[in-house]
Amino acid sequence: MPTKRIITVFGATGAQGGGVVSTFFNDFELNTKWTVRAVTRDASKDSAKKLAEQGVNVVEADLNDPGSLVQAVKGSDAVFGVTNYWEKASAELEVEQGKNLANAVKEASVGHYIWSSLLNITTLSDGKLPNVYHFDSKAKVEEYVRELGIPATFFMPGFYMTTFPKELFKPQPPENHWTLALPVTSSAAMPIFHPRDTGKYVKAILLNAEENLGKRILAATDYVTMQEVVDGFAKVFPVAGESARFFQVPEDIFRGMLKGKELPDYVVDELYENLRLAEEFGYFGGTALDHGFVKDHLTTWVEYAQEAEEFKGLE
Repeated sequence: MPTKRIITVFGATGAQGGGVVSTFFNDFELNTKWTVRAVTRDASKDSAKKLAEQGVNVVEADLNDPGSLVQAVKGSDAVFGVTNYWEKASAELEVEQGKNLANAVKEASVGHYIWSSLLNITTLSDGKLPNVYHFDSKAKVEEYVRELGIPATFFMPGFYMTTFPKELFKPQPPENHWTLALPVTSSAAMPIFHPRDTGKYVKAILLNAEENLGKRILAATDYVTMQEVVDGFAKVFPVAGESARFFQVPEDIFRGMLKGKELPDYVVDELYENLRLAEEFGYFGGTALDHGFVKDHLTTWVEYAQEAEEFKGLE
């Protein structure tokens, strides 16, 4: 029997990395050719134990410990790399961690590196939106990966559709009408993406490895306007959706809402500019989506709305 190739997945218990592990472990065709090495900072936590119980090879490594990263990626044919800016909300730390990972991939001579990246918004906006740190930091790491000459593809995840029910689309008192309230117009469009679909993109990238080297892969099911988010909800839940609405919040009110959650000023600036990005410059800079090379079905907003825990029990 031919030796299986190894894909090492960072963030294996998180949203994107978890999607990659799930696809490569549960897809019969992939499972006959690839073995998954799931990397986590703490193999004793429940999510890591669950993977191990399923038969996934779980290893420990820390993005702040370069030596552990080299050990984790050694012998890998492919590596999926991702960092979590929001864990510490520090662009400097994310760049450092991303470079640590890139250096380890380079040292281990990994055949194909897939880095979860985003655009540099300061550059895209010509300096008008200088505070979207979680985009810019990943873009700086992408630039570093390219400088190192690593054979790589740059996976660019869209806006998590899971964010709508978890954070943004809520029943508002006193009538408890479902309301999506944001400081943009109803026609502002987001490229929506479910993180569990990450593995479907990574599968497609590696099945077409040579032609995808050096490329950016925009990962989103579709561009969806804020009004279409509300309309999709109403389609699934006609009773609750009858009074559902989009409301354009003035900037000062939106900032006040965020400060009410005790967020630091720089994070408030970042979240506000992130939404302005979609309206003024485009989340992906206005680039059209082209995911025809992905053969697996990609999750739509309506499909996700039907299963979202926050919407359970609605009619």
